[in-house]
Formats: sequence, structure tokens, C-alpha cells
Amino acid sequence: MSTNTVIHRIVRPAVRAVAPTGVTPNHITTLRLATGMAAAAAFAVGGPLWPAIGGAIFVLSMLLDRADGELARQTGQSSPGGYWYDIISDCASNVMAMIGIGIGLQEVLGLWGPLLGLVAGVGIGTLFWQLFGLRLAQPRGWEPSPGIIIDPDDALILVPILVWIGAAVPMIAAAAVVTPLAALWLGLRGSRPDLAP
Repeated sequence: MSTNTVIHRIVRPAVRAVAPTGVTPNHITTLRLATGMAAAAAFAVGGPLWPAIGGAIFVLSMLLDRADGELARQTGQSSPGGYWYDIISDCASNVMAMIGIGIGLQEVLGLWGPLLGLVAGVGIGTLFWQLFGLRLAQPRGWEPSPGIIIDPDDALILVPILVWIGAAVPMIAAAAVVTPLAALWLGLRGSRPDLAP
């Protein structure tokens, strides 16, 4: 993954300001996990207001996701334990968000809402394990123009945007299809060298 994405650049000035205060990367990771849980809880309440609030909290959580690693690099506090705490917190936050969105959609989709949220969450969790635990692939950033780098997980910014514009139902349905298929493809590719690009 890149360390110079658009989101990294957004959080960099705030991280520079926090660096001399004694706040550690693990403090920020813990805050990332707490905001991820809060976003999931807000999504799960459903209705018109709470998912919008959950989307705002999710954006904050994404910014904190980038800030912890940025702080670790700026202050020389990188460690294997911190890396894994970050990865597990990121994965848990994203999985919980999908499940929360699905639960919140129960009033619209009935039991299909939580089921789709669960399938999307399991798909995301599986992808995280494949990428970071099994290291079946190295996620690479996309550079649409010089100096603008977007990592694959930056696409999660679409989650709150789609919730805000009222497209949570097609988003959770698509996530419930795409994430398991991506995990299946990555698993097959990782287990069969002849499928590698």
C-alpha cells in the first residue's frame, strides 16, 4: 500500500501537529476502532438521520486509519505489533460498518438487509485476511494523474457517499456480491500460480 495517497496528504498536517504531544499510533488506532464501532452502530439504527451520522463518523474513521500509520512513520514508532493492531482494527471497522448498514436496512429489506450486510462483511474480512495475513497479493495504488495516488481501500469513501445519497440498498447488495467474488478470485489466484497476472 502507498503511504502518499490523497487521504495521507489530508491527514499529514494534523499528524504533524499531534506528533510532539505524546499521542502514540496505537492511541489513534484505538480511536479508529472506536469510531468504526460508532459508525456501525449509527448505521444499524436505520431511518433517515442515523445512517447519515454514521457516514460522517465513518469518514472520520477512515481519516484516523491513515493517521495512525502516518504518525508511526513520522515519529519512528512503527512496530510489527502496531502494524497488526492497525490491520485488525481496520478490518473490524469495515466489517462492522457493512453489518451495521445491513441491519439498518432491515426496515426496507426485511431479513435480507442483515444477511446482505453479513455476507459483505465476511467478504471484506476474508479479503483482509488474504491480503494481509496470507499475503496472496500486494494491493497497489492507482495514479489517475501525476501525484494523485488512490489505494484500493480508499474506495471505501464511497460507502458514506452512497448512504448519504440514498443508495445504501444497491451498495450493500453490490458489496455482498463483489467482496465474496473478489475473495474467491484472490483465493484461486493465490493457490494456483497459473492464474497470476
